[in-house]
This record gives sequence, structure tokens and C-alpha cells, in this order.
Amino acid sequence: MTSALLERPEAAPPEVRKEPIKWAGGLWALPPLLLVLGAAVYPVARVLEQSTTGAGTSSWSGVLGSSLFRNALWRTVEIAVLSTLGCLVLGTFIALVLAFVPFPGSRVVGRLIDTVLALPSFLITLAFTFLYGTAGAFNALYKDISGSEEPLLNFLNTPAGVIAAEITFFTPFVVRPLLASFAQLPREQLDVAASLGASPWRVLRQVVMPEAWPALMAGGSLVLLLTLNEFGIVLFTGAKDVITLPVLIYTRGIVTFDLPGAAVIATVQVLLSLALYGAYRLIFARVMANKGKGVVDVVVEPAK
Repeated sequence: MTSALLERPEAAPPEVRKEPIKWAGGLWALPPLLLVLGAAVYPVARVLEQSTTGAGTSSWSGVLGSSLFRNALWRTVEIAVLSTLGCLVLGTFIALVLAFVPFPGSRVVGRLIDTVLALPSFLITLAFTFLYGTAGAFNALYKDISGSEEPLLNFLNTPAGVIAAEITFFTPFVVRPLLASFAQLPREQLDVAASLGASPWRVLRQVVMPEAWPALMAGGSLVLLLTLNEFGIVLFTGAKDVITLPVLIYTRGIVTFDLPGAAVIATVQVLLSLALYGAYRLIFARVMANKGKGVVDVVVEPAK
């Protein structure tokens, strides 16, 4: 009796894969790194170098010891903080209305807010001048009605006018992150809280706003940095008595050609921006850490 033996085919040798070159990934990161070094790091380094070449009133001690610099620093921080607070309050209100109080034309309002983000800041200032300036439409209407030669509104040349213009322009930077955060909030969570008898204010305070804190802080920090370095709005309002650090840098560097003095002020401006950004990152990390340690689900007690 014969039996046929099937021969097992020989297995093909495994393919030897070539190990990728480890430094190949670094080559892809080299062009953007060079771009950042050339467009951001090198100019800042040149400003720092220029700030050390001054003497007298252009030196560090001369600039930091002047009352004009101290007043400009205080005015810059004051306008930035007040504008940021105004944007947070107004932006939160607008975002809540657009997200939870639907009305005819709400989508059009949302699109208009997106359009404001694409406009240059000086256009808002020009619009304020045409509307609320001493020769603007509002004062012209008031003059025709009352016959008075004195304008009713005359605030554009004051810090209040600068703050009002910055709030108008930078509020969309708060509205957009909040709308994105509200869109991710589960609708069922709001319905359950309302069915348990919670008032709208309690739902807003205990359910909605805790989820919106990261978006609110992100928008607020962005607005704070933008208002801190804003130049166009202050310039186009014509507020001669409102001297901020960007305006002082422009005056020293362009008008009086005091480049070392302007470099000193610019260095202070950069350090102030970095300090505020670092403080924001620190506060944001602590808030998120405390949020992670706390209770995740919000329990709303039924109304008695």
C-alpha cells in the first residue's frame, strides 16, 4: 500500500523592512522653524539688542523713570482690563441669547458677528466717528431737534470712547468660543434640570456656565492680549490725551526717531504680554485641574 506524501511548500523569507531614517522627520520641521526664527525671534532679538544701546532719556533707567512711561503703562493696563471685562459681559449675554433664546434672524446675527472678525479695527472706529462724533449723525439729529449747538455725545476723544470701540470690535472673539461650547452641551442635561424644577438662573449657574468656563477664559485671554497691544483704535479715535504703550512706541520710534527708547518700551510690552499669557495658562491649568477633581455630574434638587 502506497501513500502519497504532500510536501509542504517552503515558506518565503520575511521581507526585511528598512528602518526609517530618524532624522528625516526633523527635515520637515526645519522650514517652519526657520520661518518662525526669521519672522518672530530675530526681530524680537533685534529689539532687545537695540534697547541696550540707549543713553540718557533713551536708556532703561531713563525710560522706566519717566512719568510719561508710567502713565502710559497704567493707561494701557486700564483700557485692556476694562475692555476685556466689557467684552466678557456683553459676549456672554449675546452668546446665551443666540444659543438658548432663538428668535427670527438669529442666524443672520451670528453671521454678522463672524463678519466683524474679518474687519480691520479702524473701521469700527470710523463707524463710531460717523455715528457718535461731535459732527456725527446722532449729534446732528440732536441739534436739529433741540437747536443746541453743544453736542450731546462727546466721548470719543476720551478713554471711555477707546474702551467702547474696543468692546464693540473684540466682543465677537468671546462670542464665538462660547457658542461652540454651548453647542456641545447635551440638551438632555438642560431638559432634566428644568424638569426637576430648577429655575433658568439656576440651570445657567450650575449646568451651563461650568461647562463654558474654558471657552470663556480662552476668549477673555485672547481679548486681553489683543487690547493690550491695540494701536489702530487708539490712533483713529483721535484721543490725543490717551497715551498707551503702542502709541508711545510709535511716537518714540517714528515721530522722534528715538529707536533705543522705543525698543525699551517695546521690550516692556513684550514682557507684559508674555507675563499675562503665562498667568492665563497657569490659571487655566488650575481651573481644569479643580474641575477634574470635582463632581462631574451636576445634580439639581427638585423644587419643593
